[in-house]
Amino acid sequence: MSYENKVRKWEDMKVGDTASFTKTMTETDVVLWVGLTGDMNPIHIDQEYSKTTRFGKVLVPGVLVLGLVSNVITQVTFGHVYANQSIKFLKPVYIGDTVTATGTIIEKIDEKNMVKIETKCVNQDGALVMIGEGMEYILR
Repeated sequence: MSYENKVRKWEDMKVGDTASFTKTMTETDVVLWVGLTGDMNPIHIDQEYSKTTRFGKVLVPGVLVLGLVSNVITQVTFGHVYANQSIKFLKPVYIGDTVTATGTIIEKIDEKNMVKIETKCVNQDGALVMIGEGMEYILR
């Protein structure tokens, strides 16, 4: 497959460019995540245990939700290299929640060939569940 026409060029990237991705988080997503990572935290897999916590039910792993941010970083800067990400988890995400991740270029840093991207995730009620900033190396 050729990606030549899809790879974003430095000169075509603008402050304000944005991308979004929406996904409803399922129990299957969590089971696959646990299998891939070995993260056996009972708050993510055990309904009875989760009932005893302040959350009252199973939580979707925060880093799984962060994976949606990776998607929008790729969309907004297609064909380059994710350098870092700061995140703050604001609210829990539960199985059945629909999360929309958004990435917006907020700065181009010429001397480093990088763009800074504001990242955020909201749930189906519009509540912020995660915020942060990512950096992407732009290969020129």
